Amino acid sequence: MQIRHLKSIVPSADSPNRVTALAWSPNNQKLAVVTADRVIQLFDETGERKDRFSTKPADPKAARPYYICGLAFSPDSTKLAVAQSDCAVFVYKLGLDWGEKKSICNKFIQSAEVTCLTWPHEQHNALVFGLADGKVRIGNLKSNKAATLYQTDSMVVSAASSLDGNAIMTGHLDGSINRFFFDDGISGASQGKLATHRCPPTLLLWGESVIAAGPDKTIVFYDTEGRVLQQVDYSRNEEIQDLSVGVISPSGQSVVIGSFDRFHVFNFVAARGQWDEAPSKVIENFYTVTALAWKPDGSRLVAGNMCSAVELFDCCLRRSRYKGKFEFNYVSPSQVIVKRLSTGSRIVLKSHYGYEIQKVNIFQDQFLIANTPETLLMGDLASCKLSEIPWTGSGNEKFYFENPHVCMVFNAGELSLVEYGVNEILGSCRTEHMNPHLISVRLEERSSASGAHGDDDAKRVAYLVDLQTIHIMDLVSGLNIATITHDSKLDWLELSGKANKLLFRDKRRQLHLFDIASQTRTTLLSFCSYWVPNSDVVVAQSRSNLCIWYSIDSPERVTMFPIKGEVEDIERANGKTEVIVDEGVNTVSYTLDEGLIEFGSALDDRDYDRAITMLEMLEMTPETESMWKSLSNVALADRKLFIAERCFAALGDVSRAKYLANINSIADAVAAEHPGEELNHYAVRARLATLDKQFKLAENIYLEQGRVEEAMEMYQEIHKWDLSIRVAEVKSHPELDTLKRNYFQWLLESGQEEKAGMLKEEEGDMISAMNLFLKAGMPARAAFVLVQNNLTSNFELTERIASSLFKAGLYEKAGELYEKLGSNERALDAYRKGKAFRAAVELCRIVYPGEVIKLEEQWGDHLVAQKQMDGAINHYIEAGKSLKAVEAAIAAKQWKKAVVIVDSLQPPESGKPFFMQLARHFAEVRDYPLAEKYYVQAGRPQDAVDMYTKANRWEKAHALATSYMSSEDVAILYISQAKELEIQGKFRDAEKLYLTVGEPDLAINMYKNHKQYDQMIRLVTAYHKDLLTETHLYLGKTLETEGNFRQAEHHYIEGKDWKAAINMYCANNAYEEAYRIGKAHGGPNSAKQVAYLWARSLGGESAVKLLTKFGLLDAAIDFATENGAFDFAFELSRFSDKHKLADVHYKHAMYLEDEGRFRDAEAAFILAGKPREAILMHIHNENWDGALMVAETYEPSSVGEVLVGQAKVAFERGENSKAESLILRAQRPELAIKFYKESNNWREAIRFAKEYLPNKLAEVHDEYDRYLTGQSDAGKDHIVNTARTFEQQKEFSRAIDMYLKLGTSHTNDMDFLEEKWERAVDLAIKFVPERGQDVVAMACSRLIDAKRFAAAGDLYAGVELYKDAIDAYMAGDLWEKAKQILTYAPKYKDYVENAYIAHLKTAGHAEALVDVDVSAGLDIYAQRGEWEKCLDKAATQSRDVLSKYLAAFAAAVCKDGKFEAAAAAIVKYGVPQVPANFDLYARLTQELLRQQSVTGIATLRDFLFKLVHGSSFSPQPAIAERFGRFLFVSHLAALKNYCLKKRDLGYFAAKLAISLLRYTKNIPADRAFLDAGQAAKNAGMNNMAFVCWNRFLDLCEAIEEGSTAMLENADFVNTDVPFDVELPTEPVEEAKREEVRDWVLQVSLDQKVNQEIDTRECDQCGTLIYDASLVCYNCKKASEPCIVTGYPVLRNSVKCTTCSRMANKDDWNKFVMIERICPWCATSQAPIYF
Repeated sequence: MQIRHLKSIVPSADSPNRVTALAWSPNNQKLAVVTADRVIQLFDETGERKDRFSTKPADPKAARPYYICGLAFSPDSTKLAVAQSDCAVFVYKLGLDWGEKKSICNKFIQSAEVTCLTWPHEQHNALVFGLADGKVRIGNLKSNKAATLYQTDSMVVSAASSLDGNAIMTGHLDGSINRFFFDDGISGASQGKLATHRCPPTLLLWGESVIAAGPDKTIVFYDTEGRVLQQVDYSRNEEIQDLSVGVISPSGQSVVIGSFDRFHVFNFVAARGQWDEAPSKVIENFYTVTALAWKPDGSRLVAGNMCSAVELFDCCLRRSRYKGKFEFNYVSPSQVIVKRLSTGSRIVLKSHYGYEIQKVNIFQDQFLIANTPETLLMGDLASCKLSEIPWTGSGNEKFYFENPHVCMVFNAGELSLVEYGVNEILGSCRTEHMNPHLISVRLEERSSASGAHGDDDAKRVAYLVDLQTIHIMDLVSGLNIATITHDSKLDWLELSGKANKLLFRDKRRQLHLFDIASQTRTTLLSFCSYWVPNSDVVVAQSRSNLCIWYSIDSPERVTMFPIKGEVEDIERANGKTEVIVDEGVNTVSYTLDEGLIEFGSALDDRDYDRAITMLEMLEMTPETESMWKSLSNVALADRKLFIAERCFAALGDVSRAKYLANINSIADAVAAEHPGEELNHYAVRARLATLDKQFKLAENIYLEQGRVEEAMEMYQEIHKWDLSIRVAEVKSHPELDTLKRNYFQWLLESGQEEKAGMLKEEEGDMISAMNLFLKAGMPARAAFVLVQNNLTSNFELTERIASSLFKAGLYEKAGELYEKLGSNERALDAYRKGKAFRAAVELCRIVYPGEVIKLEEQWGDHLVAQKQMDGAINHYIEAGKSLKAVEAAIAAKQWKKAVVIVDSLQPPESGKPFFMQLARHFAEVRDYPLAEKYYVQAGRPQDAVDMYTKANRWEKAHALATSYMSSEDVAILYISQAKELEIQGKFRDAEKLYLTVGEPDLAINMYKNHKQYDQMIRLVTAYHKDLLTETHLYLGKTLETEGNFRQAEHHYIEGKDWKAAINMYCANNAYEEAYRIGKAHGGPNSAKQVAYLWARSLGGESAVKLLTKFGLLDAAIDFATENGAFDFAFELSRFSDKHKLADVHYKHAMYLEDEGRFRDAEAAFILAGKPREAILMHIHNENWDGALMVAETYEPSSVGEVLVGQAKVAFERGENSKAESLILRAQRPELAIKFYKESNNWREAIRFAKEYLPNKLAEVHDEYDRYLTGQSDAGKDHIVNTARTFEQQKEFSRAIDMYLKLGTSHTNDMDFLEEKWERAVDLAIKFVPERGQDVVAMACSRLIDAKRFAAAGDLYAGVELYKDAIDAYMAGDLWEKAKQILTYAPKYKDYVENAYIAHLKTAGHAEALVDVDVSAGLDIYAQRGEWEKCLDKAATQSRDVLSKYLAAFAAAVCKDGKFEAAAAAIVKYGVPQVPANFDLYARLTQELLRQQSVTGIATLRDFLFKLVHGSSFSPQPAIAERFGRFLFVSHLAALKNYCLKKRDLGYFAAKLAISLLRYTKNIPADRAFLDAGQAAKNAGMNNMAFVCWNRFLDLCEAIEEGSTAMLENADFVNTDVPFDVELPTEPVEEAKREEVRDWVLQVSLDQKVNQEIDTRECDQCGTLIYDASLVCYNCKKASEPCIVTGYPVLRNSVKCTTCSRMANKDDWNKFVMIERICPWCATSQAPIYF
């Protein structure tokens, strides 16, 4: 055991603070540490402190000092037990996660001091502690009480638990060691005193042995019987002090004992059964070890000392890495920690038998296999499940991991299955076919949430015995439960998730399903290119069709749809299942019906409610029909009779549904008297047995109860009179004879002559029986009776029976009777037709000997047709048909017979058709001489050569080939044979063939393809020496790609391309090898380049040392800077002189400048000592701040140059002020004048000269005058310049005059003129105020003339001429500016507003006008017909305004007949409940009811609902009185239209249409009766359909005649369907009327249809009244109409929980079950059952 220090968890303190206890949690996540200060600290597995808390004294009031003598975690790692010296043990609940709330969950107060503590890991709710009074007690966490396990007279000083967690051991002050088992003696070991130690065993450990030590410094090892195995005595070693504390490894095979500054380590050697002492681990200055704890996974050891220090140590025997992905840490011989390096996740691999783990392998980065001498360990790293099984293998085992739950081990033809997490072999079988596609294992993969049932506990394996036979084995019992023999080879099989069905596919690509329970098979697809099962849903691909079986119990129910590609995979996530299909360019997903898939899960879970709910939500399709059947079968099996009844009702199986309803009613009656016994009642059990066709069982149930009559009635109901008679006979029923007579008469009447004949036969009336059998068409039975009773002497009867047999095709029996009659020809003819050749031959041998040969040949032909080839051979020989005999012998594989017959043929060549078959057979059985003989006779010697070649008989092959074949044919043959040998890996043999025919290139290519490069070079050297160099280079590149660098180097050197070898090594960081090659083959320059690359790879001081060693340091620096490797150059130059470093900095700065990294370049220039270069760089890039900063800091003499350059650029950009400032800072003012003059900016030049160079002013004026003299168009500019001059001279009045002189005669630039006029106004206001208003008036007049209204208004406003300003703004339509003036002149508000309104009205700007005058704006919208804008704006106003314009809109559109649009608008903006609008509403209602459009009726319903109810669900009484009837009519019509769209709601549509008939005064009568008849017909209510359509035809005739005088009301008399209705003006189209007329005529002739209306009894008086009538015509009782159907609400009624409207309960529940809402108020509702 190697112990290595890792880190300090708690540092050592300056004062003593003893670590009294340590404990690791079993899940390896937490470490508990407690010191003398009684504070418990919690650390994670890395040693980081996560939490701390103080312990509690047993009695807080006593304030008695105590210390912690023991810590122990619970087996589930959620609790921590703390043993305290103040007679208490506390259990703290910590939880699994950090941060969970801590609490004291148990407290055990004792009468004596607690001295030690242990918590066996198999005792989850019990911990053990020892007391100073000698008691060993157990604390029960559930009861929070402690009990005494055993009591001694000596103080308990130590305690330990066994490795298996089922026993504890304690040491006592008198030296005794006691043991206690929790398994009550199951282990067989004795309890009580184990041994007596020589001193108090203060240190007690229990692992492979019991280890005890005490003050005498002697360690004693005891076996399980208490015998001393060995001892180690340190009493004479003065360096070793007291053995203070110890700990045993989790495997029990290593022990660490602490003393002063050291650990003593002992390892158990299983082979010798002894403990070996390892070298001590000395820890300087650690002092006494006071506590030890070993991490449960064995990888870490924690030690505490007297000064509160806690140190963490790594423990292992050895450590290794596996493929660079995993690390194996052997913490004991039988325990290995496997760590995944990429994630850090770990799993502990441990032999439960303590065997040494010898070898560990990991397959597919997930599955672990380890070997011990006696066992095999395996596990899944993903699920962390491990298994260990006894195993003595050969080392040649093969492991398969395709099944996620099972590891398959194949060894010497035997397959063993091991379930992960189970330490035993699940099962084994023998098979030679270990393809994962040919083995399927299922282990409870589809177990249900409600518990196991049926096949859910199945553990089964399906495998191949041979390629055509499948065995299915039950792994629980080990029995073979099914054997499937197929007629062709199989290539795929898999069990279903529940292991109750097997899918398999054969080589003909046929997909088959085998039901294990019924042992039946079904062919699903005749051609299957791809398939995969998913749950109990099977998805398969058959050519271009995707086939889905949602219910595999009904394989005939398959869903198919076309696809364009190949199925790749099935993905199931987020409640969706998709089939992924590869269409070549892209992939397409096809979504399966998740509802149908989930049904299978619900059925497995026996969640019948969920299954029913799912199916009721689906339409009836072949898939759902099969699912209803499956559910019915399961429900019957589980005796869920109501569920089964519902299923049969859904399937339309009325008989079964009624039968089950009858059973349920019986069960309900029984349950009322005897609750819970309904299914055990005899009547229920008998009827269920009858339903299951178990009639015998049902009979026994009846007879056990003495119910003979009921048993007889049962058989009579199912027309099994014979069984009923049998029961009567057994029970001596008095009516037995009558029953028999009636039965016989019934048989005759019902045409059951067969059974009648059997009765006569039983009675002994054979003649009558035979006549009846003949009448029943059963001549064979009649013949049997005839022969059995020796009645063949009756010639007439025998003749009749024989003729009947012949006609029935029973020729052999007919022939026998004909023989008895002496009619041999007829007998022979019958035998021939019946293929009874044996009887025919025997007859002919006696009567017609000449016919025997023909019969023998016919007999042989018949046997061949029956595939009985063996029997046909002799018959053909007897008939002299040798060729047919050969064919039969070959087909029967009777090869020796075939050879004898063929060799006897004359002439011999007549057997040529059979030579090839014989040759191929003898070649297969390795009878080569015979095979050669027949190959040659067949003219196919090359096949014989091929045969000898495959058999490695080269000499025979070559001799035969040269004898019979040309050289070209021999070459072709040998090359093809060589290629086959190449495929088989026989390269030497293939080479011989290639060389034999002179094709060395093919041999070379063969070795190249199989990477046998030495052999390739050998052949190239021998046959293509000119290509040897190219071959070497090619192999070098190939080997380099494969990573075989040494071999690649060899070939590169041999190929004279040493540079390629250098590049290869450099690319793979093998620079030393590259330098070696460069120096040896490339000369000094190559070696230098390699050295440079080598140095770059090393970096730092190592690179410098390397280059210095080679004398290449300066050259390498220059090379690095030239190639842009400046980091490396700097790294090297640090070790060179300063000049070299500055040079590198300068080159780096130049490089950075070229790269555009100017800031970095500046720093580099400065480091290189060249600041001027940095300044010039910044000036070039116009970075003046940077240039100025560098100049001021490093080059002050260049500051002026920088400023002047910046000023020049500023002048060019027109930044004159900035430029002047820079010029002045540079003390060069004359340059500013120069720049101004160059840009013809004379005014600025004059200004600048006046301010800064007055001595230059006159000179500048002179130059300016000369400039003006040279200008041709100086008028405008001259005026402006003159004005400015006057301004400068403070002559502002003259300047104003000059500006005002400017006009359109001078320029057309109005912006320019406006600017100058405004300048004049500005000068007047500021400097000549007395002229202000005049100047403004003049300037504004000119601006108004020029259409510059805004500028004019602004000027007027500036001098407070507000009225003029307003007029100016209004003249330019600048109303906002005019309104802004009102802030300063509010007295003009009315003036402005009136003008603005007049303007808007004149312009027709309704959008703006509506914000000022709403009514005016809305009126404009209305006048224009922009009703949408009008109503949207009105909606923002008061309800009265909205109501007014809504009414106006409705009236307007109603004129155009757009009643639906009017109603929709009113609904959109809220229906105003304004009485003034009611007449309009009434007209809309009447028109929409008359039009009867679907959308119009829906809109009308919403309109009237909002009108009557407003914003609540309660109607307004006054409004409801007028519009309530119309609302209900529109509700029925709208709901009817909705129901017609859904197939599930057709029943409601019919009732709603019928209910609407009572409102035909409000809706078109003919259309109402037409719709009612159509809906009733669709719902199967043919009587109502007939009545309604009959009335419809009457109305059509009345419409054509224009009078109702001829109408009759016989059908609807005494109903609330009105008779005196208004006739529509236009009848329904003729085609529809003709269709209705044909149907009515057809039904009127059908007596099965009741041609009357539906009726019911009145609830009050019992009178028979119309079913849909709301009022009884007799007692006048009125009923509320149902909101679902419109029919009257009867006694069984419900109310909507929201709107309180009434409905019939059944109709309500059916509707709400489908739609989930109330049909009146549309709120969410649920069915109401109580």
